Amino acid sequence: MLTTIAAVTLACAQDDPPLVYTGRSGLAKGKRIVLLAGDEEYRSEEALPQLAKILANRFGATCTVLFSIGKDGTIDPDRHGHQPGLEALDRADACVMLLRFREWPDEQMKHFVDYLRRGKPIVALRTSTHAFDYADGSTSAYKRFGWKSKEWPGGFGGQVLGENWVSHWGDHGRQATLGLPEPGKSSHPVLKGVTSVFGDTDVYEARPPSDAEVLLRGQVLSGMDRTDPPAKGRKKDASGQERDLNSPMMPVAWIRNVANEWGTSNRVIVTTMGAATDLQDEGFRRFSVNAVFWALGLDRKLTGKEDVGTVGDYRPSRFGFGGYVKGIRPRDLKP
Repeated sequence: MLTTIAAVTLACAQDDPPLVYTGRSGLAKGKRIVLLAGDEEYRSEEALPQLAKILANRFGATCTVLFSIGKDGTIDPDRHGHQPGLEALDRADACVMLLRFREWPDEQMKHFVDYLRRGKPIVALRTSTHAFDYADGSTSAYKRFGWKSKEWPGGFGGQVLGENWVSHWGDHGRQATLGLPEPGKSSHPVLKGVTSVFGDTDVYEARPPSDAEVLLRGQVLSGMDRTDPPAKGRKKDASGQERDLNSPMMPVAWIRNVANEWGTSNRVIVTTMGAATDLQDEGFRRFSVNAVFWALGLDRKLTGKEDVGTVGDYRPSRFGFGGYVKGIRPRDLKP
């Protein structure tokens, strides 16, 4: 029988090197972006490599994509406790994340926390509002980052992003989202060239804090197509108050500048959209690229007319638990 040390050594030996897409020229040449894929439902393992290819091939950034990895070395979103390669954050200029309920060991989590400590920016997609989860009785030095934290109310989502997991506001899997600019915000750099964004994922219930600047609100649609009319009806929110589904519409994208406890501040942009299927929409792709440029402080370089087309044959899997393509290793996704 393998000793614990030997077993850990074997598991580590099976891990591929990080997946890296190296850009050659473009508006973001020389910038290092790390993309963290780790959720069981929205196919981050498909979305973030595609976003990385767009940022590298069309804009010149060097993009490192890190995945939740199973014991056999394949990409396994259901394994919450192993995300090798996080040391790439030590040199990163920006971090894009789509995580859900991760519980990384301290030696991995430390790289993420040190990244925040240095005042680096975050682009957070969909379930990143509840990126981390620590079991009761956890001895982790970082357990307060968990979404149920009482020590740091709301954990990373509540304290840094400005919202935690609340509820599905649209009917999940039946009512898609049309993201529309907040009145008066159409000229914001993140919305250059963006008139609307569509995602077949539903609107989340979200109430970011007063220091957040809302950029997009999500119209709950009556069906799963961009052309479907707005949904009608009322429902009770998390506080028990009954309200109209679309009046007012829930925020689906906002920005914050968050002063942290280490004396620096983090530029943060959050969207509760971001499934792999959402990236099929040109508006959402442009919003996502703009968001990364805003995080990097390069948003003034954008005109809103840049090519944000998908790279290669992009046919994302539909969202849903247990729906990931099994047997894929990071090396299989190399350009």
